[in-house]
Amino acid sequence: MASKKKIVLAYSGGLDTSVILKWLQKNYDADIVAYAADVGLGNELDGLEDKAMRTGACSVHVLDLKEEFVRDYVFRALKAGAVYEDQYLLGTSLARPVIAKHHVEIARKEGAYAVSHGATGKGNDQVRFELTFKALAPDLQIIAPWRTWDFKSRTELINFAKENGIPVPVTVEKPYSMDKNCLHISYEGGVLEDPWNEPKDDMFLTTKNLKDTPDSADEVTIGFEQGMPVSVNGTRLSPYNLLVTLNEYGGKHGIGRVDIVENRLVGIKSRGVYETPGGTILWQAHRQLETLVLDRSTMHFKQHVAIKFGEMAYNGEWFCPLKEAIDAFIDKTQEKVTGEVRLRLFKGNIITAGRRSRYSMYNPELATFEKESVYNQQDAEGFINLFGLQIKYAALRDRAAQE
Repeated sequence: MASKKKIVLAYSGGLDTSVILKWLQKNYDADIVAYAADVGLGNELDGLEDKAMRTGACSVHVLDLKEEFVRDYVFRALKAGAVYEDQYLLGTSLARPVIAKHHVEIARKEGAYAVSHGATGKGNDQVRFELTFKALAPDLQIIAPWRTWDFKSRTELINFAKENGIPVPVTVEKPYSMDKNCLHISYEGGVLEDPWNEPKDDMFLTTKNLKDTPDSADEVTIGFEQGMPVSVNGTRLSPYNLLVTLNEYGGKHGIGRVDIVENRLVGIKSRGVYETPGGTILWQAHRQLETLVLDRSTMHFKQHVAIKFGEMAYNGEWFCPLKEAIDAFIDKTQEKVTGEVRLRLFKGNIITAGRRSRYSMYNPELATFEKESVYNQQDAEGFINLFGLQIKYAALRDRAAQE
């Protein structure tokens, strides 16, 4: 007897994906493979394999992607200086392509003909998952139940779970939804849907409220090699452990909270509240080191590229030709971004205390206001005359036209 076809489902063990697993079984003549990725979820994956098997999965894959996620996705965005709409450090956006990449690999390993996810038809994640699938495995069929099934509410999902013996605990719904990884935690929906509602202090899980932070500062020194963070206070750490270490420092001092109204790719404005303690520290440190080593033209052009990089990461365009070309440019700019940055953390603030690099372009003999012999100030007159030539003659033209 021929074996059934297979579908690989991105499975979290929550209500939605548990219902999807059973729904796929009922609506497709296929075995369902459950796949989960650990990108820094803590103990949220405990018991997941047993839960998936009891719900009807034919096999389960749980992959530890923490180091890869931080090294190849978080730190690449860091090197680019990517921030979406000036505030969002892309915590969810950066996790989706690494999850989807391994989703494809599991599908290949299992010989599956299709992949499935639990993202809704209103959000960004459906785009991020599916663009990765299209880039890496254009032959795979994509099944997105939220866009096709008849369920309209959480209550209907709960009823389906009860009717089908799905082991999902039914609890009082949180007043918001969360997405967590080692870079950030996001909070959306529920009481946060009204932008006038202030987040409650007890909502935050990784950062202290300012009134509970220490009354003395911590000082951290972050070492970089070619744009990549490699050490904290002189101790070399793996990418994941370095980020976790800075999360602890940042959380202790209430660093990394943002509350924004952002523009989703699908055209909807959404309000999101984010905690990104270690990432906020890293972005500040990296920016300070770049000010020391990058020339003006490269630095200013890179700021434009950073905006595009952030938009592409947000929109799910991680695996595309333009992103690959931008990566090459970013890597070139980072060749001399090596050195150390010293920061002081206090009451939600990151204060730059010092920065140094053997590739520093800062020349005290040029910058000084004291007596010096390197810079001939008389040269400035000719420079200004040439630089201002068009401004001057535009003004003379306008004056003559009015006479």
